[in-house]
This record gives sequence, C-alpha cells and structure tokens, in this order.
Amino acid sequence: QVQLVESGGGLVQAGGSLRLSCVASGRAFSRRVMGWFRQAPGKEREFVAGIVWIGGSTYYADSEKGRFTISRDNAKNTVYLQMNNLKPEDTAVYYCAASASLRVGADPADFDSWGQGTQVTVSS
Repeated sequence: QVQLVESGGGLVQAGGSLRLSCVASGRAFSRRVMGWFRQAPGKEREFVAGIVWIGGSTYYADSEKGRFTISRDNAKNTVYLQMNNLKPEDTAVYYCAASASLRVGADPADFDSWGQGTQVTVSS
C-alpha cells in the first residue's frame, strides 16, 4: 500500500483558484495511477482527474475539463490538482487516491489507497 497526505484545501470565493497537493509514500508499484476524487455532503464520491505516474498521461471528468489540471512531481512524490474558476458546486471534500493497477480507471473501486481528504469550500 501507499500512504497519501493531502493539503491545500480551504475557503475561496467563486472564480478563485486553489492548488491541492498529495504527497505519496510507499512502494512505487502501489501508485501506478493517481487520482483525485471529491465527495459533497449527501452525494457519492465522484472522479475528478487522474494521472499515470510513469509518462504523465492525464484524464479528466468531463465537467472539470478546462478548469482543473492534474500534474505530478516525480522528485517530490507529489501529485497536484490545480483548480481554477471555482464554483460553489465544487464545494466538497477532495481525496487523493492511488492504484497499483496499470488500468486507468475512474471508479473509486479502481483505487487501493486513499488519503484523509481536504475540504474545499467555494462561497458565492
């Protein structure tokens, strides 16, 4: 397994930006694919963005394309989620996740390890 620690959440006004960070530790093969998910109160956890650690290929949920950018820093074992033009409906707890599988997935069940989450609140 891999340990994941998120940071960077907070309160921001609509139209603002935040950058979330996720520091990963543990065996590299346990984090072949990294993802960001979010969960709003009363809603299911939903996929936001993913990245393949080797090569850096990225993929996104359709609703976040153009506003959110996922990236990684190999030297720091860190994955980032840059969020721009935030909207009140982006308010949620954001989770970092890691998958040992080589298959790129967007379902929570595709991921083996999870961080504790970081709260993002967007005010109108």
